[in-house]
Amino acid sequence: MSPAGAKMGAVTRTLRPCGDTGLLVELETLTDVLGLHAALAADPPDGVVDLVPAARTVLLRVRSAADLPAVVEEVRHREPASSSVREAGGEVTEIAVTYDGEDLDDVAAHTGLTRDEVIEAHTGRVWTVAFAGFTPGFGYLAPEDGDARLHVPRRSSSRTRVPAGAVGLAGEFSGIYPRESPGGWQLIGRTDAVLWDLDRDPPAVLVPGARIRFRAA
Repeated sequence: MSPAGAKMGAVTRTLRPCGDTGLLVELETLTDVLGLHAALAADPPDGVVDLVPAARTVLLRVRSAADLPAVVEEVRHREPASSSVREAGGEVTEIAVTYDGEDLDDVAAHTGLTRDEVIEAHTGRVWTVAFAGFTPGFGYLAPEDGDARLHVPRRSSSRTRVPAGAVGLAGEFSGIYPRESPGGWQLIGRTDAVLWDLDRDPPAVLVPGARIRFRAA
């Protein structure tokens, strides 16, 4: 299969082969990724065994190479789910946060908000896990309403140790460190929620498509 572009409505996508049993769909925006991933997750094409969203792509793994041509044709014409459909179909998980992060004042200064306004902006909307990565259980959360007030850069230098449960911001995303690790996100708070547990099914709370609301503890 050679790279092929398709445009449905306002959503442009490029389809590329990924090995013998994979299809990589390149999209223009994170919103396009969320919509296509939601549509495919709700009704996977026959033969698809896994969906892996990222910031601008969705990877489909198929059962065998024989399934790939039909999957390509279906994905080429699949309409992304609208934000209203995604919101109506997903239960919201609440996570309590103590907002005392080391970078809270820096975030306030960067955004021009007060500390209380930063907290209000973080708790005042539902966030969707756009994709996972970095470490097991870490989800990249995007605000469903597209609010850009909390867009902040990563720290100029990473910390060598960020504790489990630290809640941070970086770029357009919020995230929670599921275990102690290095990290360069701007830390605004902490939670006691257990986000990764191998004895749980699934082990991660922050799986792609999950909807989260933060609450000030």
